[in-house]
Amino acid sequence: MSHVYIFDEPSSYLDVKQRLKASQVIRSLCKGEDGDKYVIVVEHDLSVLDYLSDFICCLYGEPNIYGVVTMPFSVREGINIFLAGFIPTENLRFRQTELTFKVAENVQEDLLEIKEQKHAKYNYPKMTKTLGNFQLSVEAGKFTDSEIIVMLGQNGTGKTTLINMLAGFLQPDDGKEIPKLNVSFKPQKINPKFQGTVRQLLHSKISGTYQHPQFNSDVIKPMKVDNLFDQDVTTLSGGELQRVAITLCLGKPADIYLIDEPSAYLDAEQRIITAKVIKRFILHAKKTAFIVEHDFIMSVYLADKVIVYSGEPASKCVAHCPQDLLTGMNLFLKELEITFRRDSNSHRPRINKHDSVKDREQKQAGTYFYLDDDEIDSEDGKDNKKKPQNNKEFF
Repeated sequence: MSHVYIFDEPSSYLDVKQRLKASQVIRSLCKGEDGDKYVIVVEHDLSVLDYLSDFICCLYGEPNIYGVVTMPFSVREGINIFLAGFIPTENLRFRQTELTFKVAENVQEDLLEIKEQKHAKYNYPKMTKTLGNFQLSVEAGKFTDSEIIVMLGQNGTGKTTLINMLAGFLQPDDGKEIPKLNVSFKPQKINPKFQGTVRQLLHSKISGTYQHPQFNSDVIKPMKVDNLFDQDVTTLSGGELQRVAITLCLGKPADIYLIDEPSAYLDAEQRIITAKVIKRFILHAKKTAFIVEHDFIMSVYLADKVIVYSGEPASKCVAHCPQDLLTGMNLFLKELEITFRRDSNSHRPRINKHDSVKDREQKQAGTYFYLDDDEIDSEDGKDNKKKPQNNKEFF
């Protein structure tokens, strides 16, 4: 038996359900008869951190140079301090820009105009795919340009299989044809084989795009890929490889962008920035993106529609047709038996502690995904003084 347990990124490679179960197991370690057990967790998934923690310490500084650890804060206060980049108790700003969950104002102004200009509509048929003992049934669906569809489901339910079918790498069992579209694909696993620098890789793969001023300002600079130009591809870390792979994917001219787990290996700040980059790019380029993502906050930020997967993982599963964000999230969270509300300050989704007052109230009302602007937030989700007025808009 140990007195101190330390976990470094326990949510890596886990789906949403597995992350919550892992969090419950980790929290159970604190419940000892002697009462002197401590658990320290390093985590980049903010919803898991919210669900798991009793106190939060923020770390700031210059990567590879120095780092500073703050005093412990309450969960809500600690995460909001990290997002704001400002420590009020020390009157210290450690980041120039605040990390928010709203699209930038100039993008929001363009949003209505872009939606009104939608004209391209695509359909894919009902189909099935059998891989060994696994069978995936796909309901017929449709999508349009300037739209992001996020795939939600446990590991082993066929999310990557559907992406490979849409990309043309796998053919349906019944031989049905999938619309012939230009596809740019970022795989789940990235194996660097290119012998050369990042600059040389971008020049060889997307030479016509990466030098364009608009692509530089919208993708390369926010993702800080320009800082990696002179590094050898084979020496990049997991997070650096992920940023380069996403840049390559977005840099290829395509009708559909298929992005498998863009948050993998990225820290919390990089995840928010990456989500904004993808959102802006898809809206401005008037293209479509299908994204597989297990980071719930990133999924909510990105999604215009969601595809929910149900069934028995690695056995027989169903990919439902694309649904609007509120309907799809409620269906998905009901299967997981968890509820989310929104933080009144940072607007981020907050997971309710299991069996808290807020958790029970939302489950009883059937609002597993709570998006009301008038919500009164609290540390454990106990306050619920105002009734829902409008659940249609999140951002």
